[in-house]
Amino acid sequence: MFGAVLIANRGEIALRIQRACRTLGLRTVAVYSEADRDAAHVRMADVAICIGPAQAARSYLDASAILLAAKATGAEAIHPGYGFLSENADFAEAVANAGLTFVGPSADCIRIMGDKVAAKRAMLEAGVPCVPGPGAALPDDPDAIRAAAAQIGYPVILKAAGGGGGRGMRVVERESALLDALALTREEARRAFGNPQIYVEKFLGHPRHVEIQVVADAHGQAIWLGSRDCSLQRRHQKVLEEAPAPGLSATLVAEVGERCAQACRRIGYQGVGTFEFLVEDNAFYFIEMNTRVQVEHPVTEMTTGVDIVAEGIRIAQGERLSLSQADVTCAGHAFECRINAEDPETFTPSPGRITRFDAPGGPGVRIDTHVGAGVVVPPYYDSLIGKLIVHGASRREALARLRVALSEMRVDGIKTNLPLHRRILADPGFTAGGVDIHHLEAMLRGETAA
Repeated sequence: MFGAVLIANRGEIALRIQRACRTLGLRTVAVYSEADRDAAHVRMADVAICIGPAQAARSYLDASAILLAAKATGAEAIHPGYGFLSENADFAEAVANAGLTFVGPSADCIRIMGDKVAAKRAMLEAGVPCVPGPGAALPDDPDAIRAAAAQIGYPVILKAAGGGGGRGMRVVERESALLDALALTREEARRAFGNPQIYVEKFLGHPRHVEIQVVADAHGQAIWLGSRDCSLQRRHQKVLEEAPAPGLSATLVAEVGERCAQACRRIGYQGVGTFEFLVEDNAFYFIEMNTRVQVEHPVTEMTTGVDIVAEGIRIAQGERLSLSQADVTCAGHAFECRINAEDPETFTPSPGRITRFDAPGGPGVRIDTHVGAGVVVPPYYDSLIGKLIVHGASRREALARLRVALSEMRVDGIKTNLPLHRRILADPGFTAGGVDIHHLEAMLRGETAA
């Protein structure tokens, strides 16, 4: 058990964690950079301490400064949120070695799931469906490399074992291009991730991106909380998410969900996490697991009624899951729009002072944000300034509520991607549901009806 939590993050997720801690009766410690001195999560904390200058590498990514802040303020646990150090196994290990509680899985679990080859091997052993391809990194022998790709069948995709966020990937259409593509991808992986290992999988042409949210405790219990569809992406970055994933068989989703829960039990996973899949022709293919709370967790909270962030904190305190799989019900439909401070046409960041911030309201409408009128959006961090989440009894009702909410929301002083979200909701393909991961970029090129 612990009584004080240091939140090693900023922005809307810092506030979200802070609120969960307060509902659980826990004290909160905020760490902040000089650029965030006046931020909402700093004002709302019981204790706040500056850990460095604006640059993330010298503040939010400085593990030593965060651990010193925890010691100085008497914090007994550290919650990493998402991004920054949230999936850094060395940081999780350092927190544990300092005698503190890391709110999340063990360093060993983070390492396994952070290495895409090790993760795929673990999932295959647990019976989780994976994209066709060997569960091992490619060797150096050219003949063995060609044989591995030929066995899968072209086109194939090369992926960095330590990659993520859409980086370290290259599609190969034919054998003659394989070895050159592999050399390039290995070098990119070495530079970007410090790990040159590459694995190969079947390239799926028109898949959807579907997720299964899981929660597991330290007592061998694990549950899954429905599905999410995150196929609306630009350059592998999610823009809009919904729950549940439309048009999929409930029986199929339940089968995959239970396998995910079983995988958590098998590897001793503790905390909240997300299994990510590509889905094509009603078949699920595991691609990776995120060992943290995700940006899009609110749509699952809205459809299940489970406070995912609070549940993760309770589990870190050693408590058992507060509900069983039989208690989990998914009601209605929810959408989340990521509101970014960026030009809606060029997608270049748009930092600056917000002069007006009108938040929408009404039944089923939720805003998770750390900004408002007068707040300065700094140029040093991710451009996310908030999330607009809506819930309805059906997908149709949720879409209608989202259209109204987007029409009411206004942010002046900086550019945002609100016009893009309004455009997405006018797209017939998205309205029908079940679009693939290429749909948004095709829409932006004018290749789909809008």
